Amino acid sequence: MKEIGGYIEFETFHSAMLYDDGIKLNCGRNAFAYLIESRNIKKICFPRMMCDSNDKVLSKHKVEIRYYSIGKDLKMENITLDDDEWLYVVNYYGQLSDKYILSLKEKYERIIVDNAQAYFQKPVAGIDTIYTCRKFFGVTDGAILYTDSAIKRELPVDESFERINFLVGRFERTASEFYSEYAANNDMFFEEPLKGMSRLTDNILHGLDYEFIEKRRTENFRHYHEELASVNTLELSIPKGAFMYPLYIENGMSIKAKLRDMKIYTPTLWPNVFDSCTENDAEYALSENIIPLPCDQRYSYIEINNVIEAIKQCINSAN
Repeated sequence: MKEIGGYIEFETFHSAMLYDDGIKLNCGRNAFAYLIESRNIKKICFPRMMCDSNDKVLSKHKVEIRYYSIGKDLKMENITLDDDEWLYVVNYYGQLSDKYILSLKEKYERIIVDNAQAYFQKPVAGIDTIYTCRKFFGVTDGAILYTDSAIKRELPVDESFERINFLVGRFERTASEFYSEYAANNDMFFEEPLKGMSRLTDNILHGLDYEFIEKRRTENFRHYHEELASVNTLELSIPKGAFMYPLYIENGMSIKAKLRDMKIYTPTLWPNVFDSCTENDAEYALSENIIPLPCDQRYSYIEINNVIEAIKQCINSAN
């Protein structure tokens, strides 16, 4: 019998959830693991500019992997797939249009689209598509998968209550106080098995104002681009509900360090390419020199403008 009475738990939300009809899983790499199992994938072609979080999944399932390169336009080089090989496509910073994705589907047929950096770009019909919730919202885990394939077993349901401290901690204090917990949560998913999305994460995702979040992220990206396009060597489109603004400037690492001293934190994405690529490779330069500027729903015009002014100050001091 269900418990009745006692103290009230975390509030239950009832608003509409974006992608409520997708397959709800515990993390993005396990959404990929779901596809490996359901599609019986044995060979896959991966971009070289990709975090190494999928290595354990690929190794566990004994998937043969080869890598392809991308250019400075964040699009893939021309390749040929083997008859039984799949193509993994990353939608970097939401810069791949639906038309481009469809062209890849027509050309290669067996493709998986990773929309971890493009949450508000709807899945293209008939294409396996992965979304990662914690890159866009204040949750500890969660992923959405769109596919017409299914695994033949019941999944256990994840639980999030033991790892939510760093989120509520940062809500009331500073990010630096809880960064180690945040990093530990990220590392945990290297070992976490395939599970369904936790009830807590699912509940939080039903309480979000998606219209506001999409609009704020889009506006912030646009403001960055209006002010920084002249110094950004990337040619960018403005995505809906942007992930981050990728500012490519030579000596990007040194500018990140200066920004960090100003308490403006910008990550270095895909640091593993520094070991797997050479300095002459596009992936090396992209990872080294792109400064991913925060443009999420926490920030208004005022904060974004402060970041822009800090960037300009860093550039001027380097000249």
